[in-house]
Amino acid sequence: MNTKLAWLLFALCVGMAFFIGWVSRTRPQKTPVCQSQQQEGCLKDGGQEGPSLVFADLTPEEMVQVKTYLWDNLGMPLVDAPRSKPSDNCIYSIVLYLPPKTEVLEFLDHQGRKPTRQALAVVHFGNQEDPNITEYVVGPLPRPTYHQDITVQRYGRKLQYYERFFLSIDIIRINILLITKEYPKAPKFMRQAIDYNATSLLGRPALPPGFRSGDRKVWMQLSRNVAGFYLHPVGLEVQVDVSSLNVSAWNVQSVFYNGQYFRDMEDLERQFNEGRVQVAKVKKPPLDGGYSSLKPRVPPKQQGPLQYEPHGPRYCIRDNQVSFMSWSFAFGMEGNRGPRIFDVRFQGERIVYELSLQDASALYGSNSPMAMNNRLEDLSYGLGRAALSLTQGVDCPHSATYLDGHYFLDSSRPLTRRNSICIFEYNAELPLRRHFNHLLSEFYGALPDSVLIFRAISVISNYDFIWDFVFHQNGAVRVSTHASGYIQTSYFFGDAADFGNRVQELTLGTIHTHNIHYKVDLDVGGVKNSLVTNDMAFTKVQAPWDPEHEIHQMRLKRQILQTEDEAAFRLDAPFPRNIYFAANSTNRWGHDRGYRIQIYSFSGDHLPESDPMERAISWGRYKLAVTKRKEEEPFSTSVYNQNDPWTPSVAFADFINNETITNEDLVAWINVGFLHIPHSEDIPNTVTVGNAVGFMLRPYNFFDDDPSIYSPDGVFFSSKQDITSCAVNHLACVAKIASCLPNFPPFSYEGFRNLTRL
Repeated sequence: MNTKLAWLLFALCVGMAFFIGWVSRTRPQKTPVCQSQQQEGCLKDGGQEGPSLVFADLTPEEMVQVKTYLWDNLGMPLVDAPRSKPSDNCIYSIVLYLPPKTEVLEFLDHQGRKPTRQALAVVHFGNQEDPNITEYVVGPLPRPTYHQDITVQRYGRKLQYYERFFLSIDIIRINILLITKEYPKAPKFMRQAIDYNATSLLGRPALPPGFRSGDRKVWMQLSRNVAGFYLHPVGLEVQVDVSSLNVSAWNVQSVFYNGQYFRDMEDLERQFNEGRVQVAKVKKPPLDGGYSSLKPRVPPKQQGPLQYEPHGPRYCIRDNQVSFMSWSFAFGMEGNRGPRIFDVRFQGERIVYELSLQDASALYGSNSPMAMNNRLEDLSYGLGRAALSLTQGVDCPHSATYLDGHYFLDSSRPLTRRNSICIFEYNAELPLRRHFNHLLSEFYGALPDSVLIFRAISVISNYDFIWDFVFHQNGAVRVSTHASGYIQTSYFFGDAADFGNRVQELTLGTIHTHNIHYKVDLDVGGVKNSLVTNDMAFTKVQAPWDPEHEIHQMRLKRQILQTEDEAAFRLDAPFPRNIYFAANSTNRWGHDRGYRIQIYSFSGDHLPESDPMERAISWGRYKLAVTKRKEEEPFSTSVYNQNDPWTPSVAFADFINNETITNEDLVAWINVGFLHIPHSEDIPNTVTVGNAVGFMLRPYNFFDDDPSIYSPDGVFFSSKQDITSCAVNHLACVAKIASCLPNFPPFSYEGFRNLTRL
């Protein structure tokens, strides 16, 4: 055990001892420990297979079976991705291949045959006369006997080899090339202008890699190799051509330093020696990063408030199925796209078939080439694989249920992210509804907003995205994204202030946008739905009781949208204040049963459609687009769009082709985001406060009244009752119920383990 780790463990032990001692001094020793009362039949692993397993992520054992089968049956040599060269064949990813919706509904609703369980495997074929990317469906699981090439079926064409995303080993090789071959070509400049030694710089790439299909020319930004290196650019950026399948042929195409461009490192050295390079030297930071360090600047004090469950959790998790109050849903974490939920039901009735994250884009602006060129589609980095271990008491409550995620992506075997998903009930300390009546009679009625949250946090390089799916007791589902982590920065020179704010002496916080895309396959009162908008208008009319006077009368404007074109709402266009999916059935009062989509977002502008790469992220054109559901349109973008956005394998704009959307199986594609102009308070990290976007799915005449009125958490008492009686007011019993001491589990953290099981 190294010294640093030993001191860390010692500090943790001292801190826990202090906390336990403080609790023992401030709480009576006779206080009982809360007893967990898990609901009957509520198990993490069911003894019998539940129907939700049709949506379950692949197990590590299944991933190994698929890999073994492909190695034995593809008939060509394969190399593990972490050791492969561009000229090799390798399995890039293995994920669940979802069965068709019709088969799943037949199984779930009509006791039909269980759909065949299959995997989707992506293989990079570099060791072929015609290098390419091929996608195979492999099945049946758990013991595969067949594989089928579905590439053309999915994308309408073959996938070119240059469309593949970079392997982790590729970025390592670029850095090795710079360290071993390129930096030595400019020894005087590197020593005097950069304070360089063999380990003092880190290079990170900008994407996409060029200007046209087939390009693989990557700008690498060089930063100090310290904690929080994202905030320590040194002003040097190097463009490397990695298009060759022969790694030894990779070479530098261009060099940038402090506003000047050079042919290569030799040119930079020559001009430096001639005194023609303008040097603005960055101060050398300490290894902990100094201003980029996340170490607290003050010592800890008293423990803050904690949440606990006096009788244990009120939710059940069985396999990948969650039940809470009137809710149930299946969940998963896809390696590329991240969190998703299926078969969402309230009071036993399905509301959503699929609700899944599709992509998260980030477009940057700067006067340096790396950030100027950076237009990221985070799907390609693996939003699921990037969901790392969660910290008890910070990322999720101590009492949350923590689950593992398993992924095969850019690896040689399944990668397990310990405790990377959490599920918990949370009291928002806000009434879901309430009223105090003081006219005629006096009474109080309310319901605390206790919700269930399904959460994961993806760490995509510098940014941390917190994904929440929140279930309220009135039948509403809230989906939200919070952003945190380090900002991306550039070297501050010239007109840098036109591209953001200076956040340190020579560091620019670069302007950028974030947009997140979701697929919402609503099934409101059945599969067939229509899209309806409600809005308002004022009409001038004569007052019926006094015709000499006029009044502006507010009226309801209702419209049924007929086509996909009508239902594609541009990002900057007016948006209906009330829009909902309507069923073919009515509630007791004669209204179409519906679920409303309510979006909260403050997006920046979308990339102009004249830009050559815009079609790759054309989902960003729309705040909301509703299309007719098709099996051949399962997602809004592709992992291959990042490295070839100029000829995208999936272009969402093509989904919208004026088909009818009345009384059809519909999908809502929702885009939320925000413009971020970094400022000094983003140092060292961006805070989640004010950086949250998302949407709500709310019942709209779906029920005959508010279903939360039937919640056992409801509170009601009047002035004529004894409000201290538990029979009248269950809040009066809280002191007795909550008199136990929560039995918090010992602190543990798995985040520093299994990060690179290659």
